[in-house]
Amino acid sequence: MTIKSRTKRNTVAAVAALGVAFSATAAGQAGAQPAAAPAEQQSAAAPSYYLKFDKGTVTNSRLSLMRSVSGPDRVIKSYKAGSGTSTNTCAVGKGWLPNGKYRIEFRRTNFDGLINGYVIKVTDKRCHNGTKRTELFIHSEMKPNGGQGRIESEKWTDTNPNDYYSNGCIKLDPKNIKALFAKADSLGWSRVKGLVVTS
Repeated sequence: MTIKSRTKRNTVAAVAALGVAFSATAAGQAGAQPAAAPAEQQSAAAPSYYLKFDKGTVTNSRLSLMRSVSGPDRVIKSYKAGSGTSTNTCAVGKGWLPNGKYRIEFRRTNFDGLINGYVIKVTDKRCHNGTKRTELFIHSEMKPNGGQGRIESEKWTDTNPNDYYSNGCIKLDPKNIKALFAKADSLGWSRVKGLVVTS
């Protein structure tokens, strides 16, 4: 056999082998499945929530626990609430809260101070003329242990006096603030992003 014949035969064999290899690779690619998405992409984002205070009157407004969704946000729970003794948002210790967004600084179920028991402390806020409103809480009237006491500041009454009045905070009756805490506990407080006050 000549060198030319051997070269031609080797070339044919190489082309055939390359064809087999290409066919095997193509078959493997055809049967391959796309890589799975990371677990964090497959799972839905955790829902987030916030508190919303809708002003009506100083003794008859609404505090709602809201869920953020696409479109109008969803009301999870809503409670009657009061705020202040005046609608002047710049009246320190008297006016209801200025509109806007607030962060939650802390929450307690055993707070012991001028107010007691279940409290949510929110950030300070300046009103429209620049006056800084401080010591802003969501609270009720109760003893530090959450029970009802004998003195006025630790005993809830709907009339004579109307205990929805406050010194500029947001106020709920005892059973409703406890219900709010229970619901937020079940959802996870880390998902409750703050307070929004609107007129």
